[in-house]
Amino acid sequence: LEQFDLIARNKVLKTENAQKAKEISALSKLAATHRSRLGIMLHKKNLLSSAQLQELSLLQERRKEPLIALLLEKDWVNERHIRDLLKKDMLIEEVQLPEFRVDPIITELIPHSFCLRQLVVPLKLDGKRLLLCMADPLDEGLIDEVRFTAGLDLNVVTANIEAIRKKIDEIYGSGNVDFKELESIVGSPDPYEGIEIVIEDDDITRLEDLLRDTESPPAIRIANAIIVEAIRLGASDIHIQPRTKSVVVRYRIDGVLIDKIHIPHQIHQSLVSRLKIMSELDISERRRPQDGRITVKTPMRMVDLRISTLPTINGEKVVMRILDRNSAVHGLDKLGFSPFDLARVNDMVARPQGIILATGPTGSGKTTTLYSLLQHDATPEKNYVTIEDPVEYYLDMAGQVLVREKIGLTFPSILRALLRQDPDVVLLGEIRDFETAEVAFHAALTGHLVYSTLHTNSAIATIARLFDLGLKPYVVATALEGIIAQRLVRQVCPLCREEVAVDKVLRDRLGRTFAPIERVCRGKGCSNCQGSGYKGRVGLYEVLTLDDELRDRIGGGASVLEIRKAVRQKGLRSIAHHSVERVQAGATSLEEILRVLGPQAGED
Repeated sequence: LEQFDLIARNKVLKTENAQKAKEISALSKLAATHRSRLGIMLHKKNLLSSAQLQELSLLQERRKEPLIALLLEKDWVNERHIRDLLKKDMLIEEVQLPEFRVDPIITELIPHSFCLRQLVVPLKLDGKRLLLCMADPLDEGLIDEVRFTAGLDLNVVTANIEAIRKKIDEIYGSGNVDFKELESIVGSPDPYEGIEIVIEDDDITRLEDLLRDTESPPAIRIANAIIVEAIRLGASDIHIQPRTKSVVVRYRIDGVLIDKIHIPHQIHQSLVSRLKIMSELDISERRRPQDGRITVKTPMRMVDLRISTLPTINGEKVVMRILDRNSAVHGLDKLGFSPFDLARVNDMVARPQGIILATGPTGSGKTTTLYSLLQHDATPEKNYVTIEDPVEYYLDMAGQVLVREKIGLTFPSILRALLRQDPDVVLLGEIRDFETAEVAFHAALTGHLVYSTLHTNSAIATIARLFDLGLKPYVVATALEGIIAQRLVRQVCPLCREEVAVDKVLRDRLGRTFAPIERVCRGKGCSNCQGSGYKGRVGLYEVLTLDDELRDRIGGGASVLEIRKAVRQKGLRSIAHHSVERVQAGATSLEEILRVLGPQAGED
């Protein structure tokens, strides 16, 4: 009898388990069709039948509305009951929306129409975390969508639907930059018609595809399009400059700023806020300059952006420097040194200790030159370390340290610590002040090879600048091994290059060094160079190495004029002389030399 009872009980258990498995399977299918867990929760509480849940699923799929709105429309569950369950079972806080004073800037994160449609409202921004009120806080799909839209982490609370709608009307009523509502502001059915793309026809289609990506909100679409297009075109900098009637986006390509996009002024602040969020800046601070960094992964490559904001009378101007992580370091023979100068540079790099300086204005290629020197000298037997702000190239062979002045990680403090790390070769991003110069030259005097940069116009001016910083003449004379002064000029496009007679007036403006030039090359403009006549850039160099006589003069306190005279007598080939060679070879134009060096550049 006991065995018979066990068999009967086993049959009952099997039947019950089969029924439960069927219910679990049905719930799993329903859960798969619902991005919100609210319906499943109510079903488990026996407040919704399976048939009702299935009907809700089909209705939501057709109408694309929040599940809770459809529930209340059907009058199947009381809203107060739902809020109590969310608080008790899911520990989701219910807030009183009238108590919140919402910063209007936050409304730029999520479009008005999206909030109305999905019954969500942004309440407060704390760093990179947004407090979001949702009618259905169990809608995980919607949470992911808002997180992606705003580019922020979320803290979710809830409130009743009527209160959410009132709050949306309250905070968006004063004017919101939602693109679907810009018709009345911009005066166009499609606000993208107010965006002017000043590039080649083939590029317009590519950029417009990015701009019309309706899966992303307006600010994100524009920010993404601007960044991706700049990377594709090889720009080094992006300028977003507000003007009186519009905002112009300009790219610095081959050293020259070119207008690319014009957007309506009403969109400007939304775009700036998006960029600030990406770079972890304070979006509410519009009166002071701010600096930040962004790492962007595009379909093309991974890049770092160094962002700077500046308040102007027309709004905040944003400038982004593009730092390509995948940029290859060029060999010394690829930089454009003349054979004479290249031999001098190779001699400098072979020195076991001392300091070598690359000098020139911002954007003249100094850092690229230093990296090439570092790589040229690379050997597993040496310890290489770089100190940079920012890191512009990524090297496996070197330990790279990023300057963070906000926490006291400055050039001199890092360099002092680094000297206890047994370095052989140190790349110091820039000598900015006496403290940095003193530590760098001390390192060079104690058995290390140091590469660094300085902002001066010529090799001789570099020596004067070192004195101005406060270094003693004997320290400069002993530690300094050589100076590479340089500029970057645009190259004439090889596909549309033509030879023409020299413009004598232009030649005379440059000075007597350029007198031998009779024929020059210029670019007519083609699709390869986007009509500019130029494609790529090449360096102009002036290389000074120190011998014993020059060291004696510098260490003995000779004036800069005396040092200049001695250097000229030794046959220093100036940047102007190298420019003449470049023009005669058809690599660049006199117009480009004038733009970069200025008039009378060829006067001794």
